[in-house]
Order: sequence, then C-alpha cells, then structure tokens
Amino acid sequence: MRMITPALILALAALTAATAHAAPRNDSDDLDNLLKDRGLLTQINQVRQNVGHRASELVVTAMGFLGVPYKWGGNDAEDGFDCSGFVRSMYQQSIGLLLPRRAEQQAAATQQIEQTDLQPGDLVFFNTMRRAFSHVGIYVGDGKFIHAPRAGAHVRVESLTLGYWQRRFDGARRVTTANNAYSSPAAAPVQALPATSSFGDNASLR
Repeated sequence: MRMITPALILALAALTAATAHAAPRNDSDDLDNLLKDRGLLTQINQVRQNVGHRASELVVTAMGFLGVPYKWGGNDAEDGFDCSGFVRSMYQQSIGLLLPRRAEQQAAATQQIEQTDLQPGDLVFFNTMRRAFSHVGIYVGDGKFIHAPRAGAHVRVESLTLGYWQRRFDGARRVTTANNAYSSPAAAPVQALPATSSFGDNASLR
C-alpha cells in the first residue's frame, strides 16, 4: 500500500494554508480544480485508490484545517480545536461517525493496533499530561500525524519520529465500523461511545 508522501503532505498544507481558518467547502469540485491546476489531483486520486476512499477523504479533510488555532474544549474551525475535538470533528465531517469527546474515551472505543500497522486515518495517542491517552492525533502516512497541539499553537502535521512524541507515544488505535472500508477485514466492529460534554485534553501540552 502506498503511503502519503511528505511532498504531498507539504503540498496539501500549502494549498490549504490560505483557507485554514474556514471549514472546507462542501463542493469538492472547487478543491479538485485547485489541485488540478497545481498538478496534484492525480496524486491525491492515487492516494484515494490505495488507502481507501473513506481514509483518504478523512486525511484530505483534516488537511483542510491546517493552521486553525488550538482552543481548549474547541470543536470547530470558527472557535478552534483541542486535540480530541479535532479528531471527533474530522470523523464526523468526513465519515459521519460520532466519536466520544475525550481522548481517553476515543482510545477506549477503538481497536488497538501495532504502530507498524498504522494506516492513514488511524489514531495515535500520547501521554502528555502524566496520564494515559491525554493527547490524540490522526495518522496521515509516512510516519506523520496531524493534530491540534496546545494553547498558542495551530493544527499542524508532525513526525512520530521526533523525540518528544517518541517518548510519549501511548499506542495506536483503529476506528472500526461495519461499513468502514479501510479497517482490517478481520477486525471486529467497535461501536463509538455516546458523546459527552466533558473535555480538557492536552491543556498543558508542552
């Protein structure tokens, strides 16, 4: 399976930077035309074919929010996101699946996988507040993930190989549903937990 390359990630970041503080357009034709003008549409279509339609749409949707500011308890681009609010919003917008609100609840509602088995769209968890699963991001391929890091920062892509994230890595999880096209065929479906109004993930992240 071909992973999303760093060049493609950077290209997507550049394309979306100008509109990072607004939600992606509902009309995908506008985005496709913009990508076609820059010669990237074919590459993205190849990603979609290789990693599965829903996984690629999730990653492309998440890239559309690069630069949105972090906000503790935030759930949308207008106000900002915290880490779990970002993950929850991306899954809801791109797949229509409502995940739990807190990072540790998202970990509990998803299937544990090995780091070597990570695929685009999977979740990566970190211990950043001296408690398990206190931070979460979305794996985008090639050893990188997208997340809402901390107060004063913005949604960005980072590498799992950075020492900070390596030391705090808490495991990988896969969202599996009966209609999830990119989950392992052998994986048992895991139902998302009900949404809650509590939040507070990664409020003191580095």
